Amino acid sequence: MRIVYCGCGRFGIDSLNALKASKHQLVHIITHPEKQAGRGRKIRANDVEQWAIQNNMPFTTLDDINSNQGIELVRKFAPDLLVVIAFGQKISPEIIGIPAKGAINVHGSLLPKYRGAAPINWAIINGEIETGISIITLAQKMDAGEILAQAKMKIADDDSFDIVHDELGKLAAPVLIETIDKIEAGTAAYAKQDNSKATAAPKLKKSDGNLDFNQSAKTIHNKVRGLWPWPGAAACFVSAKNGKKFPVTLVKTKVVDESSKGQQAGLINANLNIDCGTGSLEILELKPHGGKLMNFKSFLNGRAGGQGDFFEPLEESEQ
Repeated sequence: MRIVYCGCGRFGIDSLNALKASKHQLVHIITHPEKQAGRGRKIRANDVEQWAIQNNMPFTTLDDINSNQGIELVRKFAPDLLVVIAFGQKISPEIIGIPAKGAINVHGSLLPKYRGAAPINWAIINGEIETGISIITLAQKMDAGEILAQAKMKIADDDSFDIVHDELGKLAAPVLIETIDKIEAGTAAYAKQDNSKATAAPKLKKSDGNLDFNQSAKTIHNKVRGLWPWPGAAACFVSAKNGKKFPVTLVKTKVVDESSKGQQAGLINANLNIDCGTGSLEILELKPHGGKLMNFKSFLNGRAGGQGDFFEPLEESEQ
């Protein structure tokens, strides 16, 4: 089948490789324009544009696929199917109606759970031990289309967002090709979602990363995993000796105790772990704001820190 691909994120790269290697014809790619990225705010092409250039695939960058330009572009390539992965733009019924076989989307959750922009993050934050991908038809209500296929994977207790994200991208690729083959053959099964079981996975905000050590060690550990690398689970380290404050982002943690209650939430105890509302947390790796990743002991040594120092929530000026 003739396929037009819409996407901009790394999540779809394995699927693009699979499409290129398949019997189907990837006729065009639609992606977002280049934008500023990184600390230097340099103009950077997104992952899909970079892939298209490296693989000599024709592509167009559009701010709005639903513009007249976007509609005419899709019509021009006369696709049998539109494949949408990590695109970030809602696609109009007019465009969905152009391909003979409609439009499908690869979503990073086991729908109807975690509909929204950040399904992988919220699954980890909420402590899920299993997630997966769903291939669905595009619908006007976000992520509410009919399900054509799903595949599952386990989430390990130390898996962070970036690990689960990349594993789901790999998981999706063969399932996508199998689904497209079934659509072409007319054997695809379309199952409606149970809307009563739908849960939300809204776009993350910077403030979602602000930590409160009155929560349980397990809750904080899940936030650290689910919020890395963005927006990052952040707090302020405070030296008990001189009151100096150092904003940091926690990168890797380990729950060392789930039930006991320490002296004070956020306090560094005799084992150099952090007392939480319940349980305690070992910090394996963190990143001082404006600095590089380092292990916790190196961080403490550089600030003459140790037992009795503590973490507190970030103030607005530190965020």
